[in-house]
Amino acid sequence: MSHYTSKLGALIGSRICHDLISPVGAISNGLELLNLSGTPIGPEMTLVSDSAAHANARIRFFRVAFGIASTERSMAYAETTSILWDVYSEKCTVDWRITDNLPRSEIQLAFLALMCAEQAVPFGGKLAVTGHAGALCVTATAARVLPRPEHWAILEAPNDAEDVPAAQVQFALLPMLLADQERKPEFKLSDQSVTLTI
Repeated sequence: MSHYTSKLGALIGSRICHDLISPVGAISNGLELLNLSGTPIGPEMTLVSDSAAHANARIRFFRVAFGIASTERSMAYAETTSILWDVYSEKCTVDWRITDNLPRSEIQLAFLALMCAEQAVPFGGKLAVTGHAGALCVTATAARVLPRPEHWAILEAPNDAEDVPAAQVQFALLPMLLADQERKPEFKLSDQSVTLTI
């Protein structure tokens, strides 16, 4: 991936997330004010509140995964886990085992790797991230692990992949970003687990 192309794509991702985060946050704030005013909160309001919170969490996650990521700016453990625990709190859980602050570019790679691993556990499971900057490992385990080989093959030849579904774009983007750092993804697939090393 050319530097210009990757930067343009990241700028688009950042712009979309930036423009969406304010109105979604306003919805959450409005709901909170209604709650403080004593307005009865029924199931409809609970549904709207939960949906707004989930949308806010996904936007924060996508801003890191698809936006501009600097090697000079770092993300703290608390910020990283706050984003992950808000996103992965239903079918999948995440165990982020790296306590050190990491460059934002490394967090971006880890988030994309998590998105890849998540696809292998469609019925839910456990995701774990270990390692350090320059050598991260994401593992997915579940009662039923169903990796799609055609998706994982994209990691090995992203330039040869045509018509990548939007839901699988992480499989094409991750190896391209790694190539910019002269790194390659390695993975192992089985019926019990999926391991992705970046």
